[in-house]
Amino acid sequence: MSGVSMQEGAIVLDPFAVRMVLGLVTLILIVLTSVSSRRQRSPYADWWRVALCLFFLGNAAFLLNGTPAQLWASPIAKALVVAGAFSVWAGARTLRSHKVGLWQLLPAPLMAGLASVVDDPGSNVWSGGLVYLILTMAGILMAAVELWFANPTRSRITKFLSIMAGITAFYYLGRAIAYALEGPAGEFFRTYFGYAPAALMHLILLVAVSSTMNTLSNKQLINRLRERAERDHLTGLLNRGAFLDLAARHLVRASPEQGGALILADLDNFKAVNDEHGHSAGDAALRAFADACTASVRSTDLVGRYGGEEFILFLPGATQERAESIAWEISSRLSAKRGPDGLPFPTVSYGVTSTGPDAPDLAFMINVADAALYSAKAQGRNRVVGADPVEADSTEDHTTP
Repeated sequence: MSGVSMQEGAIVLDPFAVRMVLGLVTLILIVLTSVSSRRQRSPYADWWRVALCLFFLGNAAFLLNGTPAQLWASPIAKALVVAGAFSVWAGARTLRSHKVGLWQLLPAPLMAGLASVVDDPGSNVWSGGLVYLILTMAGILMAAVELWFANPTRSRITKFLSIMAGITAFYYLGRAIAYALEGPAGEFFRTYFGYAPAALMHLILLVAVSSTMNTLSNKQLINRLRERAERDHLTGLLNRGAFLDLAARHLVRASPEQGGALILADLDNFKAVNDEHGHSAGDAALRAFADACTASVRSTDLVGRYGGEEFILFLPGATQERAESIAWEISSRLSAKRGPDGLPFPTVSYGVTSTGPDAPDLAFMINVADAALYSAKAQGRNRVVGADPVEADSTEDHTTP
């Protein structure tokens, strides 16, 4: 079987050669994406890797056209390619946290295969061709729509893939229209929508999918490494440096009217917990307090481990009264918990302050809250002491235990 032919001085690849090239490139992309993302598993990457494999297998089945195996290979090939297109759509849906069931994926490939089966696949290479083209277009177009509305944090790379998928989908739409108007033997169809141009469009889409997969996987890895660097390994809260950086950014962006409140918290008699019950009990107390904090605040609030058994919270837009109420809510949640051996967790002392009328300064707020915390300890612990930043030299016990 000849791989190339001459037409008026031009070199034209025959269908077998085109599909060999497409299959080889697809296989290379499968290997590269598997190697590059082996440390990161994610639903979109798994679905897109499945899509690459389906496209590869479908293309391999198409290679049997012109042989006695065409009778069964052609319907299978069309079903596999359509399944690959819908797998691209499934991966795109997972980027929007939508699940995909097999009942959503199976109908289109089954329809493509059945349409080919009833259209004399043994002698007709293009058996069920119109259904095959329309369903492939539908799967890729649906993927383009899902990608366009994907998570905003991934907007650039997913928008790029959405555009590539959209171009491919409209190419398949044109292919279906040309097929319906003049059939696969028509000169216009063979020139613009034949094997070679279609293979080129496939390659563009598959390279775009692979590139997006690798970029998102690398971005995911970087985000995880950054999160590890910014999070306390025991409690999962922000570490001191990350908290101070984020809180300072909040204060810079906030207007004087918005402001915010800051809480310093310290577990009472924490050293005694470690000495009497071991460090595992102390660790359990720290984790329990961290859980109580995250359960009591908003998603926009910042919670960090300031050091040892001391914690810090910044509540953007909150009043000092609101912050004091949250401090007691945290203690209430903590007191309802029990340690590994059923022992109660230690009580907590709090120092609370809020932004003043002048330009807010994080270091000053921490100093004021620290003085209030010291006063809470001196007054007997297990209490919330609020300090007005305007009157930073004195503290007042706003709440009784």
